[in-house]
Amino acid sequence: MTRPLTAAQRRLIEAADPGTGRLKGTEAQLAALVKRGLAFRHPRPPHDHFLTPAGHRVREAAPDAPPEQSAPQANASAGTGVFAARAGGEAVPPTEGPARAREVRSAWQGMLELRRMTNPDGSTDRPCGWERTHLVQAAALALEAAGHRPAGSDGEGGYRVRETPQPDAVAVRAPDATALRACADTLEAAGWQAGEYTEPRTRARYVLASPRRV
Repeated sequence: MTRPLTAAQRRLIEAADPGTGRLKGTEAQLAALVKRGLAFRHPRPPHDHFLTPAGHRVREAAPDAPPEQSAPQANASAGTGVFAARAGGEAVPPTEGPARAREVRSAWQGMLELRRMTNPDGSTDRPCGWERTHLVQAAALALEAAGHRPAGSDGEGGYRVRETPQPDAVAVRAPDATALRACADTLEAAGWQAGEYTEPRTRARYVLASPRRV
């Protein structure tokens, strides 16, 4: 189980700039948030710290929510520390309904802000460096934020995003051709290059997607 946030860490996150997510605190405090995946250090001077999508999610969570509910083990295992986009087929039953919709919406808005702050030209229409190093989570977030339904624990009923041997691409599978094309369209609109292919052995169709660079 991921350790709950301390009161000081929560105050730091809640005091972040509401527009940019810029944080103020000591180097030790900021480094601790970076380690938990809730903040990142801007690569350009003055190297300010900003909330990640997971950090934005914590800030928008209900203030009286128990810390254990803000950082369940299943979500922390996906690498975000707090929020995990659904890649499809998760073994642990995820939350559903309006609460999940708010989480996804907040995470996607945080991702767009991360793009604006870290892409050299401030562009939000193409993936940023974080997404290029977290391909599965990034693609899954784009799909879930657009309203696509992930597959259940049995692997049926929705999209599935998986790693591929290619270091800069993920494979997306869906129940039928219409759903697969819709996933490809969503990823393209979110700044990814997406093309449909056929597996030689099984003849199953899938989408190969990679972050667009320009």
